Amino acid sequence: MADWELRAASMADLEEIVEIRAVVMRADLERLGRYDEHRVRQRLRDAYQPEHTSAIEVAGALVGCVALRPAADAYWLEHFLLVPELQGKGIGSAVLRSLLERPDREGALTRLNVLQGSAARRLYERHGFVLESEDEVDVYMVRTPANRTP
Repeated sequence: MADWELRAASMADLEEIVEIRAVVMRADLERLGRYDEHRVRQRLRDAYQPEHTSAIEVAGALVGCVALRPAADAYWLEHFLLVPELQGKGIGSAVLRSLLERPDREGALTRLNVLQGSAARRLYERHGFVLESEDEVDVYMVRTPANRTP
């Protein structure tokens, strides 16, 4: 596994992250008949909150991001993106383990949604996320903190 690190994201990272999102999400969105060149980028621009986002770097290069946004009843894991050439190499699992330490420490639930049929769902399931609900496009998952029973 490549050495990686998380750092606080900033507005200066936005456009590079937007382009990573367009590449990462394209195949799943096309499979679902929902790929739109503009919309895939604009959705992240509209939702981006650098104060809750961490940039993922390998060898000093921005290779992805992940957000952990506090909400009333849980944390929301959002915008978990990693360039395709680094997927499947253990970085995503390591980043996820690191990120989930906070909700575990606080005894908080973590929620997320993933596209139907996305390989990312298996990553989330390996880290304790279970199906909460789903529709034709999204799968909503929840994770009980490691130190709390459901």
